[in-house]
Amino acid sequence: MELVFTRHGQGEHTLNPPESLHMTDPGLTEAGILQAKSLRKQFPLSETELIISSPLRRTLQTTQIWSEGTDCTKMVSPLVSPRMFPQNPEWETLPCDTLLPREKVTEEFNDFFIEEQSGEWWSKGINKISEQAFARIAKKFLNRCKQTGKKRIYIVSHDGTITSYRQYITGEKLSRSDFPKETVDLKISF
Repeated sequence: MELVFTRHGQGEHTLNPPESLHMTDPGLTEAGILQAKSLRKQFPLSETELIISSPLRRTLQTTQIWSEGTDCTKMVSPLVSPRMFPQNPEWETLPCDTLLPREKVTEEFNDFFIEEQSGEWWSKGINKISEQAFARIAKKFLNRCKQTGKKRIYIVSHDGTITSYRQYITGEKLSRSDFPKETVDLKISF
């Protein structure tokens, strides 16, 4: 199975850091919208494919724009929500990384299927959990991906989360310099 991790398009929260990181529920910028549209050419989707999105507006918008005009399956999972990388217990979760409640996702992005098996993570997310807890979650998430029977699954997520999964899957020691850029893909087979 191949996982294709894609970082969301440029978000409003990246325009004027560090102040803009304190925005709540930032969406895509105009550049982010264009980046999401470019994914259609880079990775054309069909009705047989699955995209798993983080439950934040910018990732949901990226997925929605990318999949426009197709009947692919779109799922939302808190197991690919923002994650600090590397972990530091002194750091706090930023407002820009707060998960949308399930009800809001259902209301505003009603063509997405909500992954219910990870219900407990909707309230706390994976941003600050220990490496050991993340390893347990990553193992469960990847097993669920395998159980879909799909040869390729697209995951729209965040730089720290993508890097955390990449480090878990490959066993490589990574750093922030390994973060993917906006809408850049990272393919991992396992």
